[in-house]
Amino acid sequence: MDLAAEPDPAENNPDRKALARVGEMVRKRLDADPGAWRAPTDLADIYGFTDFLSGPECDAMIKLIDATAKPSALYDHGNEIAGRTSYSGDVDRNDPFVRMIERRIDDCLGLPNEWGETVQGQRYHPGQEFKDHTDWFRTWADYWPGESSRGGQRSWTAMVYLSDVEEGGETRFPKLRMDIPPQRGVMFVWNNARADGTPNIDTLHAGTPVVRGTKYIITKWYRTRPWG
Repeated sequence: MDLAAEPDPAENNPDRKALARVGEMVRKRLDADPGAWRAPTDLADIYGFTDFLSGPECDAMIKLIDATAKPSALYDHGNEIAGRTSYSGDVDRNDPFVRMIERRIDDCLGLPNEWGETVQGQRYHPGQEFKDHTDWFRTWADYWPGESSRGGQRSWTAMVYLSDVEEGGETRFPKLRMDIPPQRGVMFVWNNARADGTPNIDTLHAGTPVVRGTKYIITKWYRTRPWG
C-alpha cells in the first residue's frame, strides 16, 4: 500500500470529533482494566487480553467459520485482490453463541453493541496472507458516502486468535516494528485513530503468510455511531 501517494486523511475527516471522543472513552476504560496489557508504543493505542476465549469457545467459533468461509475480498474494492488470500465470512450474529461473544467484546471496550459490525471469521492456510492495510475508511473514496450513512468511520478493531500456528501468521505492524504471534484465545484491540481523532497511519498492519498450520481469527470493527 503506497500511503505516500494518498491524500492526507486529516484533511477530510468528518468524524474527527467522534473518533477523538470514542478513543478517549475506550482508552480510559482499558487503562483501568487489570486484565488488559498495553503494547509498548506511544504511536498507537493497542491492548491485549490473555485467555479471552476458552478452548471450547475457540473450537465452536472455528466450526462456524468453516461453515461460512469463502475466498476473501478486499472490502474497499468489493472483489478479490492478490494481497488478501485468506478465506473469510460473517458469522450469524443472531446465533446465541455469537451474541454472547459479541457482548463480551462490547463490554470489554465499553462500546454499544449497535456500533459494531458483524463479527467476521477468517481462515489462513499455509501460504495465505493479508498484506499491509489499514482498517479505517478512505473518506475520499467512492464507497465513503455509503459507509458514512452506515455508521461512519471505524474507531476500534478487536481481533481474537482462535488457534495457535506452528510457524508464521503473525499480525505485523511494520511502522511500529511489532509482530504479534497467533496465541489461541488471546484478544488484542487497537484504536484506528490518534488521540486528536485523525486516522492513524501507524496502525498499518498485515497478516503475514502462514508457513505451517492453520490460522483462525475473528475480527469485529466498531464505528462512531450505530452501524447498518
